[in-house]
Amino acid sequence: MGIVELAEDERARIIAIAASPELEAKLREIGFCEGDEVELLARGPFGGQPLALRLNRRTIAIRGDEASAISVERVR
Repeated sequence: MGIVELAEDERARIIAIAASPELEAKLREIGFCEGDEVELLARGPFGGQPLALRLNRRTIAIRGDEASAISVERVR
């Protein structure tokens, strides 16, 4: 499943990043890495974008197409 499928305030663990080499490099520079936990904090007012995420104690906003490249599993 992708980050875009999470409900607000739901946490998940990153299991894969499947994107073009350029986008994958950008996401990794931001701090996305397999095994890290993310939390969907909020969705933007325009079509639910951007997505506000908590990643490694930071708040990050990314677009839906970027978020769809990140596969996650829910944390229970």
